Amino acid sequence: QVQLVESGGGLVQAGGSLRLSCAVSGLTFSRYNMAWFRQTPEKEREFVAAVAWSGSTTDYTDSVKGRFTISRDIAKNTVYLQMNSLRPEDTSVYYCAAGAGAWYRIRLKIDYYHWGQGTQVTVSS
Repeated sequence: QVQLVESGGGLVQAGGSLRLSCAVSGLTFSRYNMAWFRQTPEKEREFVAAVAWSGSTTDYTDSVKGRFTISRDIAKNTVYLQMNSLRPEDTSVYYCAAGAGAWYRIRLKIDYYHWGQGTQVTVSS
């Protein structure tokens, strides 16, 4: 069965860094777009970043541009989210997701078929 397992979350001070990892199994990793979403109890799950199946194209929500970097390692079936200059408003549960929709729909949750269980990121001020 398909499994997406996130790791790397934790507690960090504002201005610090974390790197999230998502290990994928049970699907042909190189055929899927991969993304990170995040959710708090007060908000709906929101798009953070995505990388195309080829690894050549990325997309970021405006609030993380210049601070977060998404990447993928085909050999390890793993997608990463490097988060720098973290802010208290980045506090959330972060989920990785796999989908095969068109790139212009990359920010739409409905186009992602497989999800991880989430990892908590807490940024203290």
